[in-house]
Amino acid sequence: MQIQPGRLAPPPMPATDSRDARLRAVAQELEATFLAQMLTYAGLGKPLETMGGGAGEEAFSSLLTQEQARLLARRGGIGLAESLFESLKRKEAAR
Repeated sequence: MQIQPGRLAPPPMPATDSRDARLRAVAQELEATFLAQMLTYAGLGKPLETMGGGAGEEAFSSLLTQEQARLLARRGGIGLAESLFESLKRKEAAR
């Protein structure tokens, strides 16, 4: 599969059943949480008083960072979700 410009990982393959869909959703949410933390440490979520400043801005900035991380994960992210999905799938198959 060819990686498109601007993407770090190929898009995930479609899930074949509901169990795979659930495992993929969990893996994507874990990657999104990881990406949100990395974006925050990189300063992306740091309030710049673009929303008027105050305590509310800090809360809303973290929500924006989390949503940006979710979108990144859905679009292929850094490939962590796919690795997690494959690992979870192997673990399920071993049961």
